[in-house]
Amino acid sequence: MPVVHLARHLYRFFPALEGRQLRVQAATAAEVVRALEALQPGFAFYICDELGRLRRHVNMFVGDEHIHDRTALSDAMPPEAEVYIMQSLSGG
Repeated sequence: MPVVHLARHLYRFFPALEGRQLRVQAATAAEVVRALEALQPGFAFYICDELGRLRRHVNMFVGDEHIHDRTALSDAMPPEAEVYIMQSLSGG
């Protein structure tokens, strides 16, 4: 099962996920998002827009490869995948 790693600051919004090993049953990036939503309601809408597309400021990697399909999140998840979800930070 893929293991998901979140950028540290995401735990501020989703503290129930902190300290947990996030192993999810998922064959695609979309299924990863759905599995995290099941663990922490509101997560999917935080990283995806109302059409299910990955938000502009969010990046998802499988290993060291950026996912290609930011619209349908159809990228395949190998069973041993290490998935990284990061949100860009900005400020002034």
